[in-house]
Amino acid sequence: MARVTDLFRHPIKGLGGEAITETALHKDRPLPHDRQWAILQEGQRDTGTWQRRGTFGHVARGPRLAPTRTAVDGSAITVTHPDLPPLRFEPGLDDQRLLEWLTPIWGDALQPPTSLIPAPVTGMTDANYPSVSIMSRASLAALQDAAEQLVDPRRFRGNIWIEDLPPWAENNWTNRTLRIGTAEATIIEPIIRCRAIEANPETGVFDANLIKTLKGHWDHVYFGVNARVTKPGEVRLGDTLEVL
Repeated sequence: MARVTDLFRHPIKGLGGEAITETALHKDRPLPHDRQWAILQEGQRDTGTWQRRGTFGHVARGPRLAPTRTAVDGSAITVTHPDLPPLRFEPGLDDQRLLEWLTPIWGDALQPPTSLIPAPVTGMTDANYPSVSIMSRASLAALQDAAEQLVDPRRFRGNIWIEDLPPWAENNWTNRTLRIGTAEATIIEPIIRCRAIEANPETGVFDANLIKTLKGHWDHVYFGVNARVTKPGEVRLGDTLEVL
């Protein structure tokens, strides 16, 4: 039976996340503290609703953002990057400190960062519905073999990683319900990938042609699946995952 190997949340959209050992899942909500905030690019505005990725800072056009790490500490967030000193700030109170901290690694392909905005309660993932993403360690191993290089799972910014399934089994779960720990979720769709997964989360450099590898070996550009929580519960490392 499949088991949970890793749990991640990404408090600020477009920045790296933090590993956790357990989390609650709530009906029709993203994973708590995941994409709770987003950084507007110049020329964009906060609508108070879900908006597309291009509205915000993102790794596909700002690869040096990939090595950032974020951690929730009460009402504060700590962000780190190998080329910058750590920063602890209070979202909504001293956001300008974050914007100034990001400037050296933001990248010229993005418009300048102008503000940190809160996500709606349904989240600010790349999906326009409250999603929790599930990734397979077996699919990662298959991709690594095809790419002939190690592929860090952090490239995919997934929430829940699982093991003990055949590679790509998750791509056949659309409309199926899963029980994960004590929660349940319905799989909505496979996740279509973009160049963001080609940015190394240690160096911030595009160093892997993973889109071409996916297309060439499997005739798709999917990695992971998006789920919508239908029954609240708890998920912990080592919990089982069952396809109902």
